[in-house]
Amino acid sequence: MTTGALDGIRVLEIGTLISGPFAGRLLGDMGAEVIKIEPPGQPDPIRTWGQAEVDGYHFMWTVHARNKKSITLNLREPDGAAAFLDLIKRSDIVVENFRPGTLEKWGLGYDVLSDANPGIILVRVSGYGQTGPDAGKAGYASVAEAASGLRHMNGFPGGPPPRLAISLGDSLAGMFAAQGALAALYRRTITGRGQVVDTSLIEACLAVQESTIPDYDVGGVVRGPSGTRLKGIAPSNIYQSSDGSWVVIAANQDTVFRRLATAMEQPELADDPRYVDHVGRGQHEDELDEIIGAWAAQHSAAQITEILTAAGVICGPINTVAEVVADPHLNARGAIADHWDERSQRTVKGPGIVPQLSESPGSVRNAGPPAMGHSNDEVYRELLGYSDDEVARLQKEGVI
Repeated sequence: MTTGALDGIRVLEIGTLISGPFAGRLLGDMGAEVIKIEPPGQPDPIRTWGQAEVDGYHFMWTVHARNKKSITLNLREPDGAAAFLDLIKRSDIVVENFRPGTLEKWGLGYDVLSDANPGIILVRVSGYGQTGPDAGKAGYASVAEAASGLRHMNGFPGGPPPRLAISLGDSLAGMFAAQGALAALYRRTITGRGQVVDTSLIEACLAVQESTIPDYDVGGVVRGPSGTRLKGIAPSNIYQSSDGSWVVIAANQDTVFRRLATAMEQPELADDPRYVDHVGRGQHEDELDEIIGAWAAQHSAAQITEILTAAGVICGPINTVAEVVADPHLNARGAIADHWDERSQRTVKGPGIVPQLSESPGSVRNAGPPAMGHSNDEVYRELLGYSDDEVARLQKEGVI
């Protein structure tokens, strides 16, 4: 029985925190065997991340390190580097998110890895990429989101540009890194050789900015923050219901706006010259927001959703995580998944597998490993064939 589309692919993960390990998680979700490597006595800080704490445990690790095995190995030591190269010979992908040049400093650059295994794919995630004048700078998602221009577009006009309450840039970079790994895997079936996948946080944030660059290049338009709506895209905003909660209503397409006008019992709006097409509605978005806001204020959030959904208008509530976890649709699709956390001896909910494949679906096979080196015996003795004496020596010398 396969574990997913990437069953049979082995990934070595030597990164920490979010971006690189998120790429590893995505590959693991698709069925790859992911071996996470941490230096002895230096656990990935993500083990203690997460805002909830129960019995001394935090739970980002539970989900972020799911579908992974854990071994300890000091790559800075000659014997550690040798063991790593033994793993390279038996693996398909390496994921790392160190500052550029770190692997080279340890004598483990791509030239060395590819000599050991010509098919190895090295996925590198960094703040600014492996080349260019800023390549040597350390990078965090908060700075990448800002420097890429993404954060400039967040918030309200005239106010400070806030950030999301998550490290979006890290996750975006991890997604692009996993995408690159899959492309490199396919290319290897043609050439027989691996390659380097170079992903940066700043470019990942830049890549999702739609038309901001061509708009500036051609028309000198500098897109700025627009609060709860996108300028010129109307109606597409949030509206407060009679019970005080907010609902998103998106009816900027001509046919959908006509349905909205009818559902609000104001069908004449769809034929009003001011609102008859996309351009006109964009020019009169403030007036439209007042009209729709007045209608929404007379109905509860549930009523708004029921009325507009029945009419074929795109809408939905702004849910908290409590409402997301209880959502019947998400639960029916497996988008909320259980993880058995061995550390705390409890089931922990987290996001399910995305995307869902019809013939070779991924799965949550295990939560984040309960302890560093949890799979040392399996990897060193069974996979690499090291003797008990050799393993004992490496442990005594602090290599594993």
